[in-house]
Amino acid sequence: MERLVVASKNPDKIAEIEAVLVATTLVGELVRGLDWPDVDETESTLEGNALLKARAVHEATGLPGLADDTGLFVDALGGLPGVTTARFAGPRATYDDNVKLLLATLGDQLDRTATFRSVVALVGSGEDLVAEGELTGVITNAPRGDNGFGYDPVFEVDGSTLAELSDEEKNQISHRARALQALVEML
Repeated sequence: MERLVVASKNPDKIAEIEAVLVATTLVGELVRGLDWPDVDETESTLEGNALLKARAVHEATGLPGLADDTGLFVDALGGLPGVTTARFAGPRATYDDNVKLLLATLGDQLDRTATFRSVVALVGSGEDLVAEGELTGVITNAPRGDNGFGYDPVFEVDGSTLAELSDEEKNQISHRARALQALVEML
């Protein structure tokens, strides 16, 4: 595939996707600077939202659209924040707002097991494709690390939060990288 549009307006997510895709032969060029209407994530599943965004970008640009939807599923919270991960503290919440609410909601809970799930969808390069990646870890009691974004400072895997890892280390193990690698294997 020569050209691809990442269906996100989140610069952190785009940079992470680009870093993973650069290591593959999937894409010749990630097209930037195009505009498309905002897409409300109205579906009840990560897959539904990823497909919704990828289809909208493909329809608006005529180019293949790649979209991701990611959720953090915390066992002790019955899977919350789940599909509403990015909006956990409200529709205009910052990363910090979401992390603070998550930690407050968990409180002194002992079981802090959580799973990041990322679903990527590719629309407009033939058959619609969907792939998923997961990463299981634990939610820390307080943020640690300065790298990454979102819930990275409180999501710990093997003794380090994702925010304590370099970009290269994170992109070797992350849920999003695993989903993108699974997609590449489907092509």
